[in-house]
Amino acid sequence: MSGSYDDSMIDVSSDSFWEVGNYKRTVKRVDDGNRLCNDLMSCIHERARIEKSYAQQLTEWGKRWRQLIEKGPQYGMLERAWSSLCTEAEKVSELHMEVKAALMAEDYEKLKNWQRDAYHKQMIGGFKETKEADDGFRKAQKPWAKKLKEVETMKKLYHSACKEEKLAASRETNSKLESNNNPEAQKKLQEKVEKCQQEAHKTKERYEKSLEELDKLTPQYMENMEQVFEQWQQFEDKRIRFFKDLLLEVKQHLDLSTNHKFQTIYHTLEDTINATDAEEDLKWFRSNHGPGMPMNWPQFEDWSIDLNRSLSRRGTKKPSEGVTLTGISQTGADQPVQPLKTNNSSVSSMERTPDWSDEDTNANPFAANGDGNPFEDEPASPVVSVPVRALYDYEGQEQDELTFKAGDELTKIGEEDDQGWCKGRLKDGQVGLYPANYVEDI
Repeated sequence: MSGSYDDSMIDVSSDSFWEVGNYKRTVKRVDDGNRLCNDLMSCIHERARIEKSYAQQLTEWGKRWRQLIEKGPQYGMLERAWSSLCTEAEKVSELHMEVKAALMAEDYEKLKNWQRDAYHKQMIGGFKETKEADDGFRKAQKPWAKKLKEVETMKKLYHSACKEEKLAASRETNSKLESNNNPEAQKKLQEKVEKCQQEAHKTKERYEKSLEELDKLTPQYMENMEQVFEQWQQFEDKRIRFFKDLLLEVKQHLDLSTNHKFQTIYHTLEDTINATDAEEDLKWFRSNHGPGMPMNWPQFEDWSIDLNRSLSRRGTKKPSEGVTLTGISQTGADQPVQPLKTNNSSVSSMERTPDWSDEDTNANPFAANGDGNPFEDEPASPVVSVPVRALYDYEGQEQDELTFKAGDELTKIGEEDDQGWCKGRLKDGQVGLYPANYVEDI
């Protein structure tokens, strides 16, 4: 039995849990658990920052593109479909901000509170749980470790006695082979061998007895160590199960595919895009910018002394077309009344020659510039260009009028006429008339 145990002490790896001091790895796991709590909190916190950053980028992207789409040339139902992408970005941004809030307010705080309740710091340093684990293992191992130390001492004495015995026997053998063999010396060597043999026998008995005593302690040692180990297995089991449940909650917060709001966003987006009708958009463009537009065709007008009081061509529109017979646009109470525009408004900035006559008024209006284009800019008196900014949206009602939105900047290149119209130029170079009270100087 002693020989077999001795072999096991040599061959078995010192990495075994049962070796003295190797319980330290289990104790260290307590500290590692606290560290893992910190790591998981950092992980959640970083993901929350990513969610917030992504939400902000979505919002900025949606806002910028909505402005570009509104100012761009796209129109009709397709414009609404395109703009719905911006709406989707805004709604998804809100959901990701909700994810960020849930990660920090629920998951992060829950983990933080659990860590505080599970690991208690000591005044000197370290955690109370770490010290309890170390003390428990040390107490369970102490009797067996003490006896093991005694066994190691007996083993060394026995091995030393065996070495002395072998050395004495070797000297005796060499003495017998020598020619000048001294009987007295030979006798002493023989006595030395016998004495070493007796010492080796005694140490062997003590060594074997020590091993027997150690074997008797081993079952109790294993039982005590198992009890302490199981205690900290349960402690680690709580941490693992808590982490699992927490990670499932994090997954639930991150998984927007199960969020009914998320699904509604994309159902709405799909419906908006599918609602796009090419025929309707083309019909709208035809009615508002094509042959379907109403036209104030030239009609015979009687001569009047006060030409400024003649009705504008736009004054003949029906009220249903958005303009009254007095030429005032029904654009809403928040916009100023548009000025009347008489037939001579488009040339109000021109210097009329003093020798014009009735024959001039009856001349072909489409030959005013000599090239057959009634909408081409006519020579105007030189004026100083003045930058102005639109206060309200204005959509030109005739070919010689400008169209702009509130906030757009343009250049005033003609003085205001008696009817309140000015001549201006847009940033794209288009020149035309606009109501003077729709802008302000910059």
